[in-house]
Amino acid sequence: MPKDPYYINQVETGSGCTVHYCLDAFNKRLRVDDYEGNVYLIFERVCGIAGQHALTKLFIKSRQEDWETFLSNGCMLEGIYKGYFDGRDAYCMAYYMDLERRTSDYWIEEDRILRQVLELPLRPDRSQAADGAALRMALPDDTEALAALYGRIFKTYPVPMHDPSYVEKAMLEGTLFYVVEQAGELISAASAEINTVYRNAEMTDCATLPAHRGKGHMRLLLHALEDELAGRNIRCLYSLSRALSLGMNAVFRQMGYRYCGRLTKNCDIYDKFEDMNLWVKL
Repeated sequence: MPKDPYYINQVETGSGCTVHYCLDAFNKRLRVDDYEGNVYLIFERVCGIAGQHALTKLFIKSRQEDWETFLSNGCMLEGIYKGYFDGRDAYCMAYYMDLERRTSDYWIEEDRILRQVLELPLRPDRSQAADGAALRMALPDDTEALAALYGRIFKTYPVPMHDPSYVEKAMLEGTLFYVVEQAGELISAASAEINTVYRNAEMTDCATLPAHRGKGHMRLLLHALEDELAGRNIRCLYSLSRALSLGMNAVFRQMGYRYCGRLTKNCDIYDKFEDMNLWVKL
């Protein structure tokens, strides 16, 4: 495995194809974010990389014209990122190297939660900051406080958000953070990880301290991020939410995001590999 305990991004060119992938040691997966060339050679190569590093899941963000080729090679369609490639859909094609990773432990319970969520009415209205709370964009000086917030909430997380240096690196690379602050303490935060090439953004790193939940902070943060992204001409917003979390799935549903699939044991979050629901807004 790579020395980096979490992940490394690489671009590999050769043998009739180019592959942009994330070698994610912490989550034991290989994620293919972009590619060019012969699809059969691409699939053969990424399977080889995953096997070489003893990874248990491979997933490919496939273009519309290629997803059936990946399907015919044994991949499964788990979700569709609507509008991901600058308006064109990306198909999440998954391939498993391990039976335990392939098997979901909570699928039926997650279906029950999803049915509850999909019955909720839309809430396009904007919530207001609670008394004494203030919304603002996070600054580089907030990295310590952000890391502390994430460290208090998540036992494990797909990336090291508990590490101030990682939060600072994410900011420097263009990830936007908004926070809600009360009495000098950060009580809620969310971010947008922007892909300027394809004009999409992942709405992620959503966290609120337990004592401050149920007050509309997350909707406030997401609306602020959406406004900022609209000003930057980002056209596709998406998020991966824990399928067992009624609260976060409800937030995205009520804000007009569309459920577009579920990724089996996609990442290590809280204390185990969890299924993640894909929500998209155009």
